[in-house]
Amino acid sequence: MDIIISSDEIKEIEKLKIISEATPIREKIKLYETKYQCSFEEFERKIKEKDEDYLEWDDFIEWKSYLEALKDLERKLREISNAKNIRIA
Repeated sequence: MDIIISSDEIKEIEKLKIISEATPIREKIKLYETKYQCSFEEFERKIKEKDEDYLEWDDFIEWKSYLEALKDLERKLREISNAKNIRIA
């Protein structure tokens, strides 16, 4: 039996995987935006201007890591969209 899949179908499958990874990360980011009623940049500015609050710093570190993970996934998504050669290993 032969299975025939086009390179466009492979790209779509890979894109869906990334989108499914990105969705819960976006939700976590939204939770922090709602909790602090500001963007990450505003929160970073505020947190650096006042006395240290360990809970807020923990949130800052986690929020920042979610943003970096999302940025990485978005980069991968662009790479897949622009991929010219598909190789199955």
